[in-house]
Amino acid sequence: MFSAIARAFRTPDLRNKLAFTLGMIAIFRLGSFIPAPNVDYSNVQQCLAQSQSTSGLYELVNLFSGGALLQLSIFALGIMPYITASIITQLLRVVIPRFETLHKEGPSGQAKLTQYTRYLTIALGLLQATTLVTVARQGALFGADCTLPILVDTGPLSITLMVMTMTAGTGLIMWIGELITERGVGNGMSLLIFTSIASTFPSSLLQILQTRSIEIFVMVMAVGFIVVGLVVLVEQSQRRIPVQYAKRMVGRKAYGGQATYIPVKVNTAGVIPVIFASSMLYLPALLAQFNQPDATTGQVSPWVRFISTYLTSGDNPLYMAMYFLLIVGFTYFYVAITLNPEEISDNMKRYGGFIPGIRAGRPTTEYLQYVISRITFPGAIYLGLIALIPLVAFTAIGTNQNFPFGGTSILIIVGVGLDTVKQISAQMQQRNYEGLLK
Repeated sequence: MFSAIARAFRTPDLRNKLAFTLGMIAIFRLGSFIPAPNVDYSNVQQCLAQSQSTSGLYELVNLFSGGALLQLSIFALGIMPYITASIITQLLRVVIPRFETLHKEGPSGQAKLTQYTRYLTIALGLLQATTLVTVARQGALFGADCTLPILVDTGPLSITLMVMTMTAGTGLIMWIGELITERGVGNGMSLLIFTSIASTFPSSLLQILQTRSIEIFVMVMAVGFIVVGLVVLVEQSQRRIPVQYAKRMVGRKAYGGQATYIPVKVNTAGVIPVIFASSMLYLPALLAQFNQPDATTGQVSPWVRFISTYLTSGDNPLYMAMYFLLIVGFTYFYVAITLNPEEISDNMKRYGGFIPGIRAGRPTTEYLQYVISRITFPGAIYLGLIALIPLVAFTAIGTNQNFPFGGTSILIIVGVGLDTVKQISAQMQQRNYEGLLK
């Protein structure tokens, strides 16, 4: 393993790409600790020390920003606006025919969709930065855990400067990610998310070690190794649908005739259903926050009490059940959008491909739909169980909800890690005929 890494750095072209990638990641992490204008850095650090956890959507955004959100840094929004914009652009293909046409046009259409995603990222960054600064201005960023003022100046010009700085930071992060994809190794956006999440692992493990016994820490590490192994196994699992292409004559040459397969991953949806479910469960709590108690009786509405009791705490069984069911539902929904059996069947028919034993056309579409449905079910159950691990750990051993070995964290860490290793290995095989992992 170490000799393979040394061999990768001895290859000049690959060494330059790896150095460029590491340099961009270092700049990204540096920006996560530079406070935005008008932020009282000392008070923010005191509030972070007093507040042990975040909840709801803030927890997800803070995770994807590597802790930069609660520090109100210039990169406070992290990569989240780009992720949201990419998901929205992908979902709009279903309702806007123009987007679907661009998707089918190849590289030129994909470039246009990427441009739309960039514009939407800046718009979402502006909206999220305004929301974050407004919450910080009202002193509600850390809730009741900290009442210290975290903004030096709350005037209109100062607030506008903060919003513009955080929005510009979002644009810079997006540019860094695209540079890594173009000139470095791996997918830039995925690597930035990987870096943000991985940076929280040491502090999470240290907190468990300091607040719990050594036996609990050893148990957490053992569970972590088992979960990582199972996630790697499932992420690599796929159902290969055999495809045979008929021979066809073009002039004097014969084309086709080869056998290949369509790989259908068990976890086709990736981490997107978990993000959707987390966002949906945060909405009731957000609505409840705007419902003020009655002026005369001081009591709140019954639906607000219900939400506060059952839908705000991760250790509640109803919360866990709804979280699990939402993940399963969104998994089927996202797979139906991204993996269209009719489109796959039409492409196969256009190029003379067919599944052995299945007639082309509608029978092929129905067969693909059947296989995808059967594969999606264990994938959805797997995503739901992985996402529940931090909530179960919070209930069982009392660790904070940012439990490192579960949920979106472990899915992204393992998925991006496997993809990056494959890309480095492919580039090494082009030069040395040996991959990174033998």
